[in-house]
Amino acid sequence: MRRDAYDLVTSTDSMEAQRAFESAVFGIAAHRPNTGAALQATLAADPHHIAGHALKGFANLILARSELTTVAAGALGDARTALLKNNGGTTDERILVAALEAAEAGLFAQAARILDAGFEDRPATFLPFKLAHALRFMVGDAAGMLAASARAARHIDTASNAAGFVLGCHAFSLEEHGRYGEALRIGQRAVALQPDDAWGLHAVSHVFEMKGDAKQGIDWLEGSRKSWSRCNNFSFHMAWHLGLLHLERGDHDRVLALYDDEVRPQQTDDFRDMANAISLLWRLEQSGVHVGNRWADVAEIARRRTSDTTLIFAALHNLAALVAVGDREGVAELVAQIDAKALGFDDQAHIAAEIGVPMARVLAGLDAPADQRMIDRMVANLPKIGGSNAQRDFFVLALAKTVGAGGDGAAVYRIGQIRQRLKADDQLFKSIERSVGMRLSA
Repeated sequence: MRRDAYDLVTSTDSMEAQRAFESAVFGIAAHRPNTGAALQATLAADPHHIAGHALKGFANLILARSELTTVAAGALGDARTALLKNNGGTTDERILVAALEAAEAGLFAQAARILDAGFEDRPATFLPFKLAHALRFMVGDAAGMLAASARAARHIDTASNAAGFVLGCHAFSLEEHGRYGEALRIGQRAVALQPDDAWGLHAVSHVFEMKGDAKQGIDWLEGSRKSWSRCNNFSFHMAWHLGLLHLERGDHDRVLALYDDEVRPQQTDDFRDMANAISLLWRLEQSGVHVGNRWADVAEIARRRTSDTTLIFAALHNLAALVAVGDREGVAELVAQIDAKALGFDDQAHIAAEIGVPMARVLAGLDAPADQRMIDRMVANLPKIGGSNAQRDFFVLALAKTVGAGGDGAAVYRIGQIRQRLKADDQLFKSIERSVGMRLSA
């Protein structure tokens, strides 16, 4: 047995594999582009590295693409085989594999609970903690994220390799609960401990955005550009945040330049990159900005994903792209697929039933919420689609515009009241107010 630099106990006999796996875990924490290569090196050095196969499975599931479910299932099979080859593995390895079994079945929330329970006495063990954080992020369990990060923060040794990364997750969890003062303090401490903590940098930028402090947010992101520009496509997301801050200041030319050079520099079909692009283009158009042909590439990718409801968050963004270019056939197909997904039994099926179906119909222009109770229910259920408050604000704004276009002043006022509990009043909301001819904010 070996305890690695991030407190995980594995059964590998290979120091080369352990070093490579530590590099992969660092890559996960810091969002580095060489993470996949480090994981490949791990499995090359030790083909029966249990945690390596488990991490491969989780990494493919978190990408939320239908074609990668087969890859994840293969990784789970390899992890099970590796357990047998290693005489059942360590307790840590068995917990990782049990959690992967749940996640592979579409039960992300259950997988996170397995990781919590299995590492109850060592809640700051980084890999299971980070995996559970990511799984909960995808199913909108902000309360679970905060409970887990608070436990880990209480137990973390500030001299450990994971300290900054753990605190960065805690800062993000606090921010998602509107606890901005604590989030700012802990996020800045996380980055001080670990300058490569992109998630901590990200958490602090969220605080500035949600408080409406565009200047400090821009200064923070530009001041940390050297760190986050080394990230994988997470750098596109950081640039998205920068774009939102410049949009608030009305610097539309700067936003368009950021979009072309940093938010959408590559025409990828990663759902996170698509969400960045689609939501920013939509916001620009609501602000009265002509975006040219920038919808074309995201709409083309969305057309190829009309049958993919692996992640409702991604499917709803794809739907918005299809609506933006007037692709009625694609819209109808994707709405039908979301309807069908709601008949299933895994986490995303429940999410589709509770918020995916009604939100899809609003985005597609097929329905508007019937009454205030329905609006309250939709806004209350929005966190279940996953992502952050800042990302889901796109759907809140779209809901407000749809209801406003229908002339329901009381309903849009209610949406404004709900929104202001987390997000400072901003220029974009004022643009939507003008477009529907009524006041939305409280």
